[in-house]
Amino acid sequence: MNHPLNRLIKTNNHNFSPNDRSPDFICSTDLMSDASLNPTNRLSLFVYFIPIIGFFPALWTLYRRQCSKEEKAVCRLAVTLAGTWLLGYLLMGCGAETFEFLALRLLILNSFLTSGYFLVSLWLMFLIVKGKPARLPGFSQWAQRLDLR
Repeated sequence: MNHPLNRLIKTNNHNFSPNDRSPDFICSTDLMSDASLNPTNRLSLFVYFIPIIGFFPALWTLYRRQCSKEEKAVCRLAVTLAGTWLLGYLLMGCGAETFEFLALRLLILNSFLTSGYFLVSLWLMFLIVKGKPARLPGFSQWAQRLDLR
């Protein structure tokens, strides 16, 4: 049967069924290049998502501007993720010190934020190991706007 939903869509030499498409279908297929299959490149992408520590090599890679399109997208996401966590951590820590009646609530929120950052980083590291694109809905688009010149 030639039902439209049974057809395969051919894009960038990859076959996708209509059910496999995500909202950021175009972005995710562009980021998966043949370079991502290289174990050395995959290891460097993995390092960028190590919580807290991976921020520094990612920032250095963006500063040098000698990287592939995929590596630049991953570095921007890692820097944005770590920067957002650090900003939230500092703001909630200062708020807990300033407002006595909100101290416990802000410290609990701070621990949730830190746990979330670590879990998201581990999830992105898992995606890199599996060879899938490391993307977060909404957050990846925001990270693409980050341009360090």
